[in-house]
Amino acid sequence: MMKLARFCLALLLPIVNALPAQGAEPMSFIHPPPENISDQRHTYYWEILEAALLANKGKYGDYKVVSYGTPMNFQRGVAEVEAGDKGLVNIVARATNLDLEARLRAIPIPLDKGLLGYRLFLIMPKTQARLDTVKTLDELKQFSIGQASPWTDVKILRANDFNVVIGDNYDGLFGMLGINRFDLFSRGVNEIYPEWLAHKDLVPGLMIEKGLVLAYPMPRYFFVPRTPTGERMAERIEDGLRRIAKSGEFERRYKIYKKLVLSDVSLSGRRVFRLSNPQLSDKAPPLSDKFWWDDLSAELAPKK
Repeated sequence: MMKLARFCLALLLPIVNALPAQGAEPMSFIHPPPENISDQRHTYYWEILEAALLANKGKYGDYKVVSYGTPMNFQRGVAEVEAGDKGLVNIVARATNLDLEARLRAIPIPLDKGLLGYRLFLIMPKTQARLDTVKTLDELKQFSIGQASPWTDVKILRANDFNVVIGDNYDGLFGMLGINRFDLFSRGVNEIYPEWLAHKDLVPGLMIEKGLVLAYPMPRYFFVPRTPTGERMAERIEDGLRRIAKSGEFERRYKIYKKLVLSDVSLSGRRVFRLSNPQLSDKAPPLSDKFWWDDLSAELAPKK
């Protein structure tokens, strides 16, 4: 009888251990708020996080996703996550690079299927005529590109021999473009239209360049602290993302997001200049994996 009881207990223990503890505190995910009132760059990513956490609530228990109350810039957000249990936020969604992956725990799933790595340019009107004559990558490299110092793009562009002009903060870069401190402000196809809309009155003449795309594989991942708590967060996030990928929920949300962000941007027939990304680690899904990488072939094809 005792052996039977032990056998039954052995069968039950894995099931019991897999269940969320009753009355346990919800797992808390605190992310930085937008850098300004018009900054919509991260809304999709937090919605994807919510969907992933809901998908495995039965396994991991309750959760809460909250925005920290005070805006913080890119560097501050990363530093707070790096501080672990002492940090004000414990998750960010960032374009990955080797430094970030060393400092923080990456969940290496491309949240926007590499959409962020397709770059268009904000320019001033007089620059368009010069860009209309660009046929080669070397010709494009004659134009200076503005970026913020902590952005992954800086490392990629400099590795590919572009002249990069650094700005101290996100908002300041729009003003720098307006006073011709650089020629091109490179932005993701999923960022550029709302940014143009938010800044066109502040920078008279601001426009979206009409004929070019700069492309490199640059996925955005979730990052959490390199702590035991962060490891549990990462396990739950990855499990949830893979669940919604398997169910079709991820693809459904991505298609809605892509349609929304590209609805006001014309990509058809643009000249595409492709760059390598030395900051892409072997944690990334293979570039041949068409589920996690969108090549935008339909959107970039010339209109018939």
